[in-house]
Amino acid sequence: MDSTSDERTKNNVMRHEYRTLTEDEKVQMKMVKDLGMDFVNLLHSIGGTDPTGDRMGSANLTLSLRHMEDAVYRAVKHITG
Repeated sequence: MDSTSDERTKNNVMRHEYRTLTEDEKVQMKMVKDLGMDFVNLLHSIGGTDPTGDRMGSANLTLSLRHMEDAVYRAVKHITG
């Protein structure tokens, strides 16, 4: 299910507190996630690793990935909060 779908509030009892997002919020959330994926792909390119895998080229790139994942998570939490 797409993370911007209004149906995401209905598919799981644990998600009963989610609210329906505005169209602007859906666009913002998709942009943040797309930028995150672009950054992941760039890290793989820099490290010479396979973008379909989960290994990075160095410990520093791995940390970059983890911090980027946290940044995307927190930005989405802000948008959807």
